[in-house]
Amino acid sequence: MPALLGLSHTLTLTPHTAGKLRAGAGMDWTLRRMDSELREINPDLLQPSKSFKKPSSGTVTLNVGGYLYATQRQTLARHPGSLLEEVASGKRPVQHVDALGNAFIDRDGPIFRHVLNFLRLGELLLPEDFKEAGLLRREAEFYRLEDLADAAAEWEQRQAARQEPAFLEVTDSHERSQGLKVYCSDPAFIEAVKGRLVQVSKSRLDSFPEEFEVSSNVIQFRHFIKSEMGSRLVLKEDSTFLCKLDCLKLEIVMLALRGGYRLLTSLDGTRGSVVQCEALHFVK
Repeated sequence: MPALLGLSHTLTLTPHTAGKLRAGAGMDWTLRRMDSELREINPDLLQPSKSFKKPSSGTVTLNVGGYLYATQRQTLARHPGSLLEEVASGKRPVQHVDALGNAFIDRDGPIFRHVLNFLRLGELLLPEDFKEAGLLRREAEFYRLEDLADAAAEWEQRQAARQEPAFLEVTDSHERSQGLKVYCSDPAFIEAVKGRLVQVSKSRLDSFPEEFEVSSNVIQFRHFIKSEMGSRLVLKEDSTFLCKLDCLKLEIVMLALRGGYRLLTSLDGTRGSVVQCEALHFVK
């Protein structure tokens, strides 16, 4: 009986103490339930990113102007001496982090996509309608990526050149000493001509004759049929032999028309054929 009395004594709780225990147990159960539900919704929601706190981590997450970018640490370190290389290698301490612990960079978020792609690909690839090359160049300068800044500047120059009219002039005198001259302000058309024509001979096969190219804007065809004994100038795709000057000129005119050029003027068009004119002028 005494033992029973002792046990009874140890289990006796006052109403105040029992209420505290019940309230504490209920609150603890509620917190555990809320934590469990949050983790089911997003397992990482309560876990700050530790990608920059662990130098051994292979991937990192950057918050650039509110936009999150995940990439490999070695990608950011592609250009030694750049700001991103210093951040990725730990040489430059992270000064600001977002609510999840990601390194925060207060720069333009959308444009950083092109910065990151440049690091991944090693070249600058932009959509044709891209309008923010100047901003990209300034961002590249901020990140100390000189190659990207130069590439953005070159892209701007090419786009500006494309917006200007391109002029094409095809002239000949029907004399072997001068032959046919092709001038175009857009070097891309000269490259198209070179890609279309090849010279076939004993010493040369499937290549454009170097002696015909004067510059990136001019091709001067001289003695184009017999520059070498037994040589032939042919069309690359179907091996058609261009045996006359008019045939060569016709091919160039067709390339121009297919490329979007339109004929402006022709000199001496009384011969009955456009390709027989001594001078043809096109614009695009």
